[in-house]
Amino acid sequence: MDTDLDALLRTLKVWDLPELPDFAPEASPAEPRELFTEWFADAVAAGQTEPHTMALATADADGLPDVRTVMLHGVDARGWLFATHATSRKGRQLAVRPYAALDFYWPARARQIRVRGPVTVLPAQEARDSLRVRSTGALAAALAGRQSELLLARGELVDASEVAWKRALTEPDTLAPSWTLYAVDAREVEFFQGDVRRRHVRLRYVRENGDEGGDGGGWRRELLWP
Repeated sequence: MDTDLDALLRTLKVWDLPELPDFAPEASPAEPRELFTEWFADAVAAGQTEPHTMALATADADGLPDVRTVMLHGVDARGWLFATHATSRKGRQLAVRPYAALDFYWPARARQIRVRGPVTVLPAQEARDSLRVRSTGALAAALAGRQSELLLARGELVDASEVAWKRALTEPDTLAPSWTLYAVDAREVEFFQGDVRRRHVRLRYVRENGDEGGDGGGWRRELLWP
């Protein structure tokens, strides 16, 4: 039976919550990492499913956009961290255009955080250490490799996965050479707090002297119309 998509969409509610959190942008910290950490902890406490996942947007050599969901590996003075194979589609795109945007969406709190900035490749040892502390499945997937390549038959994946799992179990310190850790060195970070009357609060942090890395130059805070 065909589904009437329009009718189905009209049945859905947005932020069907008892109440939404308050957000006073005038009381926000001077830099965005502190506020991100506060909101992240709040999302976890609210039971948000997989709050550490985020949309990663990149562009190819022709400037055409691409987006997918990846996992946050940390946030420090260098930026928002994630990992992937340098040989994957996103890895190849970042090699040509090392700039990206991130989006976190936490409907349990009617909140969204957007991050945008240049991308840097972190030391290979950090990528190895980051992979080593993750699950056996994560290591097995990294060892199977060939991400984004054409798969001619699912059996190929099953066979490669079996080999990778055995190796991950017997050699937990083994290396996945193309596994790479990246940092989005934020130039802009926007915090969005939803409002039931659609008077959403949008606070944007903009890096002053945006050509500097880390926290150099400080941050300018500004409000945006919803």
